Amino acid sequence: MCNFVSDCSCEDQLKETLSKLADESPEKVIYQTSLMSALLNGVYDGSTTVSDLLRKGDFGLGTFNQLDGELIAFDSNVYQLRSDGSARPARPEQKTPFAVMTFFKPEYQHQFAETATRDDVHRVIDSKITSDNQFCALRISGRFRTVETRTVPCQCRPYRTMPEVLGNQPTFSFSESEGELIGFRTPQYMQGINVAGYHEHFITEDRQGGGHILDYVLEQGTLTFGAISQLVIDLPQDKDFLQADLNPHDLDEAIRAVES
Repeated sequence: MCNFVSDCSCEDQLKETLSKLADESPEKVIYQTSLMSALLNGVYDGSTTVSDLLRKGDFGLGTFNQLDGELIAFDSNVYQLRSDGSARPARPEQKTPFAVMTFFKPEYQHQFAETATRDDVHRVIDSKITSDNQFCALRISGRFRTVETRTVPCQCRPYRTMPEVLGNQPTFSFSESEGELIGFRTPQYMQGINVAGYHEHFITEDRQGGGHILDYVLEQGTLTFGAISQLVIDLPQDKDFLQADLNPHDLDEAIRAVES
């Protein structure tokens, strides 16, 4: 009987330890609000706040209501990358129609001591996370020779579709700039729900500029990344979302056009 009591006590202690570890180290889960296909259709107003996002993760990207710039989040800080190429801290009450967040827990690290293109960086990631059926979160801290970005300008109702909005999108070029790049690699089967392939945002080290990345050349820096196999999506229930055409015939073509 003594041994039985002792075994139970050990089991209870183990359960308590595992419970504490789970609380301190959240599972690797991607949280997403709304769908990329909704953005394409002009659903630009959501009810999820920046404060809400930070309860779901410390790292991510997205946009703001009325498509008022790009969103970048890391180290539990959220920034708004504006249509004039500038950046500023996002306010807790600001809202987003689309965002992707996770608690960033990378498995791999790669040091770039020499110049690397965007394709070079992606090849390193693809060599470690070989299945396209997994999500991947990535971050680069370093010095960039060039970063080409774009940022969506604020829109007014009646909203145009995203391809129409991005027809006159402002673009920017950052040269010899220290900064942070954060992004996700999303499986091809998720096209329309999210953005299939690589989706990356950039902010300068002084947190004064950035945007949605079109291309970059890394001079030197540290890449950290890891696979994620769980996804949670919150679907809006407002009229705009419920009446949107979320499966247009040219969905893949439209997403590739707005992301490139």
